[in-house]
Amino acid sequence: MEQRSLGTQGLEVSALGLGCMGMSQSYGAADDDESIATVHRALELGVTFLDTADMYGPFTNERLVGRAIAGRRDEVILATKFGNERRPDGSWVGINGKPDYVRRCIDASLERLGVDHVDLYYQHRVDTSVPVEETWGAMGELVEAGKVRYLGISEAAPGTIRRAHATHPMSAIQSEYSLFTRDPEDGVLDTIRELGIGFVAYSPLGRGFLSGTITSPDQFAEDDFRRFSPRFSGENFQKNLDVVHQVQALAEEKGVTPSQLALAWVLAQGHDIVPIPGTKRRSYLEENVAALDVHLSAEDLASIEAVAPKGVAAGDRYASEHMSRINV
Repeated sequence: MEQRSLGTQGLEVSALGLGCMGMSQSYGAADDDESIATVHRALELGVTFLDTADMYGPFTNERLVGRAIAGRRDEVILATKFGNERRPDGSWVGINGKPDYVRRCIDASLERLGVDHVDLYYQHRVDTSVPVEETWGAMGELVEAGKVRYLGISEAAPGTIRRAHATHPMSAIQSEYSLFTRDPEDGVLDTIRELGIGFVAYSPLGRGFLSGTITSPDQFAEDDFRRFSPRFSGENFQKNLDVVHQVQALAEEKGVTPSQLALAWVLAQGHDIVPIPGTKRRSYLEENVAALDVHLSAEDLASIEAVAPKGVAAGDRYASEHMSRINV
């Protein structure tokens, strides 16, 4: 498995990671046994960079990941997050970047994961009511205490990234990035490359749309996040499906799946970028890992750009209340 560096502090991860959120929420019914088998298969294949967060479930995804890596901690680069505060019943409290909250969150995450440290700790969303320097000061204390090795932030704007990085060196920013979501190209990628920060791309398959397996919103379970996503609703759905069909045609020409083509595109955007496609099934994991063997020529990249240029996706990636919490 190819390794990629995130930042200049020494963090190295597998070139493809595994997003674990969907094992516990947002994408239909959970199957803990298959999810744990998927994590184990990932480790067998060299996918050792696992991504979770305290809010996923809420709180249950960290426990699930902890069960999956029990006795195998040394094989894993483990990332988790804090900042999206939820109650045990799943209800929303708000975004919290207060130093006291940071300290409480890491201790709770370590207990749920069953580990004594995490490798990468992200501020999941930026709390505009707390100066980012205060949040990152507390995060830096966690590094000094040995509870965390490296720090990151998610969905932050360039100015916020600079301020956080000046407070304590940042290894990674995690934001959505795919053929359908190219927002990071508007300043974030330039900023992190100037500062020597790595990029972790979540939802690199456009929340499954780019896999080519979604043909109707009726496929989604009642509690599936995508039922309420603008990109999967009304006229937007058909417009985006038309783009997926064109991506699918390019994939067929190349003899790969649409997912593999879409992941290969993200991987080709720079060696400082690590996609973390989420799945709770071994079959999809294996398909995703095979994208690492897909080489895209300059001609391939031009063909992809022609059918999926920046801004091609119809509709916002989140409902309006969530859109206000990204690129902050």
